[in-house]
Amino acid sequence: MAFMLQTIALTAQNMVAEKHLTIALTGDIMMGTTYPNEQLPVQEGRQLFVHAKRVLKRADLAAGNLEGTLCDSGETHKILSKSSYAFRTPTVFAPRLKEAGYDFMSMANNHAFDFGQDGVNSTMHCLTEQGIAFAGIRDYPPSVVIERNGVKYGLCAFGHNGYTYKHQDLQTVREVITELVNLCDVVIVSFHGGAEGARHARLPHGTEMFYNEDRGSLREFAHFCIDAGADVVFGHGPHVVRAVELYKEHFIAYSLGNFCTPYGMNLLGISGYAPILELSLTRDGRFFAGQLHSFVQRRGVGPQPDFQHRAAKEIKRLTALDVPETPLIISDYGLIKHK
Repeated sequence: MAFMLQTIALTAQNMVAEKHLTIALTGDIMMGTTYPNEQLPVQEGRQLFVHAKRVLKRADLAAGNLEGTLCDSGETHKILSKSSYAFRTPTVFAPRLKEAGYDFMSMANNHAFDFGQDGVNSTMHCLTEQGIAFAGIRDYPPSVVIERNGVKYGLCAFGHNGYTYKHQDLQTVREVITELVNLCDVVIVSFHGGAEGARHARLPHGTEMFYNEDRGSLREFAHFCIDAGADVVFGHGPHVVRAVELYKEHFIAYSLGNFCTPYGMNLLGISGYAPILELSLTRDGRFFAGQLHSFVQRRGVGPQPDFQHRAAKEIKRLTALDVPETPLIISDYGLIKHK
């Protein structure tokens, strides 16, 4: 299968190190919503990323998951309940993503179509206006190439809904990654999957079901991506952090949780842990070192620095439980090294 690729050349903010590249990755972003009631941060969210942008902007490339839409009108056709939500973030919030330092947003999630095709079109238009690449919606390019300082980064995104490129469709996953491998120096895969909530922080073997929906076999998927040629795989969807793994010298983060979701989501306990994963890679995409920057969320504001390093400690704990064989050392302060 031949895919049309979107290519975006970005102006360098930092010089790429001679030997190592730096990427910054986060989980879900939903800056506020006007549906069904208005729940928005003050000043059009200008302070949401004030504490996080230092890390995001110094990276050679920063990526996250846009959970919801950027649109100003429309009604949802979702069947809403206590376990189902729809998110409509006003378009005036779109510049906050660029100001924070993001270069790429995954749209391969279960909220991208909260307001139908019009919502998708508005979201894509907003991201394009900000110079932010995106991928993940079926019938649109499944991947994007971002070139910076002579280094080509290929990014693709997979979800579990029918309107996304599904991570259960391993043939398509392989084809998308293979095309990027042939074009790029570093290939990064984003995925949205797994059961949701604090009760599902552990990483199971096999397929995860949530409300009778197949949310993927995420260990199998992540390993498959690396075997197909991907360099980094990072996930989101459970709304809590999960374990990390080094597989064949390549880094996997099974869930980075929520990052900037000041309204409409549970922020209590581990649900409020909001890390930035900063990775240093060799120029051929292998893991060199990493840092988990711990933030915590509070209602109505953006991620706040957490000097107790709770996100890092939780990821360390879960990694020891769920991937004990992985050759990584994670400190209580979030430093990640190879054993």
